[in-house]
Amino acid sequence: MRPSAYERHRELLQSVVAALAAGERRRPFTEATGLDAGMRSTRTAGKVFDSLLGRFFDLGQPGVLGSVRTESSPYGIGLGIAYPRCEPAELVAAAARTAAGWRAAGPYQRAGLAVEILRRLNTRSHELALAVHHTTGQPLPTALRSAGPRAQDRALQAVAQAFAESERVPADLPPESAGHRGRPLALQGTCTLVPRGVSLLIGCPDFPLWNGFPGLFASLVTGNPVVVAPHPRSVLPLAITVRVARQVLAEAGHDPDVVTLAVAEPERQVHQRLATDPAVRIVDFTGSARVAGWLEEHARQAAVFADRTGLNTVVVDSTDDYRGLVRGLALSLCLCNGTVRTTAQNILVPEQGFDTDEGRKTLRDFGSDLADAVDRLLGHPTRVARVLGAITADEVRDALTDAARYGPVLHASAPVVHPDHPSADTRSPLLVRLRASDEAIYTREWPGPVSFLVATESTSHALALLRRTVARHGAIYAAVHSTDPVVLAAAEAAALDAGVDLVANLSDLPAGPSSAFTELPGAGAHFVTGRFRVLRSRWHAPPAASAPAPAPEAFTVALPEAGGVAVHEHGLGATLIDV
Repeated sequence: MRPSAYERHRELLQSVVAALAAGERRRPFTEATGLDAGMRSTRTAGKVFDSLLGRFFDLGQPGVLGSVRTESSPYGIGLGIAYPRCEPAELVAAAARTAAGWRAAGPYQRAGLAVEILRRLNTRSHELALAVHHTTGQPLPTALRSAGPRAQDRALQAVAQAFAESERVPADLPPESAGHRGRPLALQGTCTLVPRGVSLLIGCPDFPLWNGFPGLFASLVTGNPVVVAPHPRSVLPLAITVRVARQVLAEAGHDPDVVTLAVAEPERQVHQRLATDPAVRIVDFTGSARVAGWLEEHARQAAVFADRTGLNTVVVDSTDDYRGLVRGLALSLCLCNGTVRTTAQNILVPEQGFDTDEGRKTLRDFGSDLADAVDRLLGHPTRVARVLGAITADEVRDALTDAARYGPVLHASAPVVHPDHPSADTRSPLLVRLRASDEAIYTREWPGPVSFLVATESTSHALALLRRTVARHGAIYAAVHSTDPVVLAAAEAAALDAGVDLVANLSDLPAGPSSAFTELPGAGAHFVTGRFRVLRSRWHAPPAASAPAPAPEAFTVALPEAGGVAVHEHGLGATLIDV
């Protein structure tokens, strides 16, 4: 008999769980790429990718109403892939029908199947990279990082964390005693992990797999079926993921509707319809604060895990590596045409300048040097192909035009010729100088390669702006450059008040999938534990007797969303138990 998925992957899974418990990192997919990782070659992946073009992407899902095409490659390749357009309510209903069976599978089987899905996705890493490249406009090396082994290691971390939390739930409660009319009463009971219900993953248009994998796999391992709703501009990477997941589930004897794909034209607003469906109990989203706020306001029936991009902010006070600071910021502004979640939008600098290892630098000096560094970075065609991405959305083009009207332009956004795709819309970043009083402008979340150099009264004023604007509008990270320990301490306090991660004196700013960090989205342990509840059932332990009497028939009924109350019925009557 073939071993179960858990048995096949037990050693790998347990090693990642142990590493998490020890505060260490394991990256088995990334570390295996230099060895025999089982990945298809780039040539084979290219052929497989080409075979998908211009065809119907069949998934065998319920509720199919027709087909829909919503993608186009910014690099001029005709995708022409048609996806099944399904009735949203039918997909949710189908997912709900699988819930009992998927819950009964238990955490060991669910975790084993999740690792099996990741193993198969790993073999298709180059195919997934091409899908990301041609739908999001990312440079191909970045697409491989955000869709290949690094993204799979990030997903594996979610699997391990969800599995570890599931294992913490005991099957049986320890015996206990309670008083009843002056007489001791022995109790015994059970503990059950109960998934929340249907989970909705709303896809990110720029990094669909890097941002989508954690929620998808955390929900699956904790027992929740998932409806995947990609962004209309980048469907293919998540469609391939859903197809692989459905194949693995079907081979293991499970209903493949545990994972389904919801695609529709943008005007149908399928994401909003799904997010507000009463049967959807979990929503995952990474992207703009505006959309995240809408979900939190309207998807009241669900636990919403929204990771906002927001106003990534850099405070410059002083530096002993001026050239490194300028080069790092220039790369941050250019990378993937500003679509990386850690692109710096607001750079706050004292109007009177700041001290460096090259002497005092004025605000004008700094703006000029930063613009020159951008031009040097993009001065070679090879670097253009490796660093810049192609623009895919009209909202980015409109933002570049609009933002240039608000202040002196320190670096104009201009077309840059892509060496491999001359027709691609590839542009250099826009850098505009603003005053601190222009808060209405720089507190907007601008898409694409739009950044502002904001003149502040002092470093303390800059930190006050960081604290207020980031606390109100969110951010993935904040950065500070200073040689003064007092300023560094004040920056850390401001970041804590604003609720944002802080990096200090790093020339190379964090770059999401390009970095070595693979943390899960910023909801902490609740990112996993918020996907299930633990229900307890207790009853009177039968007295010891020489001849055991037949046990009274007993069962537990969990009342949905009833304030955590379980009803236990037995031969002695019904008892309400607050859990």
